[in-house]
Amino acid sequence: MATISETLKQDIIAALEADKLVLPTLPEAALQVREIAESEDSSIQDLVKVISTDTALSARLIRVCNSPLFRGARQIENLTMAVSRLGMAYTSNLAMGLAMEQMFQATSEMIDKRLRATWQTSTEVAGICHVLAQHYTRLKPDQATLAGLVHLIGVLPILRHVEDHDIQISSDMLDNVIDELHADIGVRILKKWDFPEELQAVPREFTHFTREVPKADYADLVMVANLQLVVGSEHPFCEMDWTTISAFDRLGLDPNIDMSEEEDLNAEMEAAMALLQ
Repeated sequence: MATISETLKQDIIAALEADKLVLPTLPEAALQVREIAESEDSSIQDLVKVISTDTALSARLIRVCNSPLFRGARQIENLTMAVSRLGMAYTSNLAMGLAMEQMFQATSEMIDKRLRATWQTSTEVAGICHVLAQHYTRLKPDQATLAGLVHLIGVLPILRHVEDHDIQISSDMLDNVIDELHADIGVRILKKWDFPEELQAVPREFTHFTREVPKADYADLVMVANLQLVVGSEHPFCEMDWTTISAFDRLGLDPNIDMSEEEDLNAEMEAAMALLQ
C-alpha cells in the first residue's frame, strides 16, 4: 500500500501535469509595478501613482531608503524621493518581492505556520543575497533579493493542496514531499510569472551543489546564502564538505567564513533582512 506521502506526491504530480495544480498568481500591484518599470515611456511618477495606492508598501519602501543599506545624505520623506533614490528597476523588484508576502498566509494553523516559516527563510536568504551581490559580484542586488524571495515559491502550492484537501500528514512526511517536489514546481511558477530566465532556474539549481557554471549567478548566491543561514547548526548541509562547492570560488568567498562574525557584513545582512520582514 502506498504511504500517505507517496499518494500525496503522486496526486500533486498528476495535478501539475494536468495543469490542475493551483499555482499562485502575482498580486495585482506587483504586476502593475512590473509593467510600468518595463515600459519605455513610463516615468517615476507613474510608478509612484501605482505604489501609493498601497499604503503599507509605500511605507516600507520609504523605510528601505532610510535604512543603513541606502542611507544617503538626506532623509527620504515621501514615495517620490524613495523611488528616485532606488531607481525604477530596483523599486519594481522590491515592490514585487514585498507584495508576495501576502501569499504566504493560510487559514489552518499548521499550514499558516509553515508558510510563515517559509517566508521567514526566504527573507533571510534574500537579505544575505543582496549583500553578497553587492560585495562580491556584478550581479544586481535587486535581482539577487528577488531570487532569495522566490527560491522556495514551489512550497506554496504543495501546502495549499494539503490545506484545500484537508490531508492529514505528519510533519516529517510533508517535509519529504516538499523536498522532492518544490524545485520543479517553483521553476514552473517563475516561468508562468515571466520572470527573467536567470531567476527561473534558481529553485532547482540552488541545491545542486556540484553545479559548474562559467561565472557566478543568482543560483550561486542563493546556495551560499542558504549555507550561511545554517552555519554551525545541525542542518544536513553542515555535514557536507563545503570546500568542494565551487559556488564559493565563483563568488570569491572562503567556504569556511562565517559571515555573522564579519561585523560590517553582518550589520548589512541584518539591515537587509529587517527591510523585508
